[in-house]
Amino acid sequence: MTHDFLAQLGRDRLLAIIRGTDPGAAVAASLTLFDAGIRFLEVSLVTTDALGVIAELARLAPAGCVVGAGTVLTIDDVTSAAAAGATFMVTPAVTESIAESVRLGLPVLAGALTPTEVVAARRAGATAVKLFPGSFGGPAYLRALRDPLPDVPFVPVGGVDAERAAAYFTAGAVAVGLGSPLLGDSVRGGDLDALRERAAEFRNVAAAAGPA
Repeated sequence: MTHDFLAQLGRDRLLAIIRGTDPGAAVAASLTLFDAGIRFLEVSLVTTDALGVIAELARLAPAGCVVGAGTVLTIDDVTSAAAAGATFMVTPAVTESIAESVRLGLPVLAGALTPTEVVAARRAGATAVKLFPGSFGGPAYLRALRDPLPDVPFVPVGGVDAERAAAYFTAGAVAVGLGSPLLGDSVRGGDLDALRERAAEFRNVAAAAGPA
């Protein structure tokens, strides 16, 4: 399952990150993204009624679309997110949630920044490493990390706009995580047509890069 997940993510290249205080708007924005061709979506557990949002999206997601949970810190977080319907986990750091996700057979993107953290995340069983915060060093930092760690699948997250996404792909990222540069105000009830346009722009960048 984890191999298939990583292969599919490497083909799609884009992971949308939902975070907000309006559950209804979060669901509407997520369904708009699915309709616009974004297939991988993470609902941060800091989102209001995150588990309810995950459950609704798991029920409504079109075939081929994948719903996961983000900001997964604890064993209980993994358990409750999986029960709600999340099929992959994303952590902001190297935490106990990685091993629990692995135990349940769930793909996990583990947050790491330094080489030591990257190695620890992979040893804990992380499917891929969420380079976070990506804004810390940008594509040049990813390139430097990959010199000694060329086999680690990296997914940079944090401040990734379309231009930076292209640079990350060139630097060797498997995929990128997209928060506010993609979502904008849509998770607060904002313009969903504008969200579609941004999704199309990111998809064009991913298509130009080709599969990882």
